[in-house]
Amino acid sequence: MKVFISCDIEGVSGVVVASPQTSPEGRDYGRARDLMTAEVNAAIRGALKAGATEIVVNDSHGPMTNILIEKLDSAATLITGTPKPLSMMQGIDRDFDAAVFVGYHAKMGEVGVLSHTISGASVADVWVNDIPVGETGINAGLAGYFGVPVVLVSGDDVVAKEAKALLPHVHTATVKWAVTRTAARCLPPEKARETIEEETFRALSSLSEAKAWLPESPVTFKIAFKDAGQACNASRMPYSEMIDGRTLTFTADDYLTAFKGLRAMIALAGR
Repeated sequence: MKVFISCDIEGVSGVVVASPQTSPEGRDYGRARDLMTAEVNAAIRGALKAGATEIVVNDSHGPMTNILIEKLDSAATLITGTPKPLSMMQGIDRDFDAAVFVGYHAKMGEVGVLSHTISGASVADVWVNDIPVGETGINAGLAGYFGVPVVLVSGDDVVAKEAKALLPHVHTATVKWAVTRTAARCLPPEKARETIEEETFRALSSLSEAKAWLPESPVTFKIAFKDAGQACNASRMPYSEMIDGRTLTFTADDYLTAFKGLRAMIALAGR
């Protein structure tokens, strides 16, 4: 069994504020990296316990150089650094049997811990074929393009609810409960890791029940930016269509191409 793990940082237990904890300049960034690496290792242990023979971890937060490779379980290999063509899902392909999302967060606008969708500075909302999605849904669709089901999402209670609404079969590992966007009731690290390990094992042990999620083609991503200037910048993307002052769409025959169009529009918006 070959397992792909995508790991973000905002959903990790104990991480609740941005700059001090989630950026390299922050005073608590080193601690957050340790916590992130430990939660990845918990998922790796659960996967091994369920019979995984190959595990690939993709560092999926910000600069994508957060996971401490010297502390990573030696059973896995690590994809690190940026830019990467598939971003948070770099390395996924049809050879994988399952995908696991660790440390994920809710989409922009939800009262989840550090909620945002790809770019907190520019993105207000994203839809795929008129279905509202955050990073969980966007990345689940990309896994689905390769025929890979997402079997587990770990993070706060809000992202767990978001994941269940879109992926009914998915298992969740709730390691904290949002109080506000920058406050939460958190499990102690040891308990959070036990929860992730146990739920990863359960999810992979019932892999036969999992289903890949893939929106029907043609695939249309609609994106609302925070201001009109960002939308105007993004409209330089070939074949994009401006719907109103802040909203664009991009349509492609397949999910992978549509995903790349979405990422390109977001990148252009910040220029």
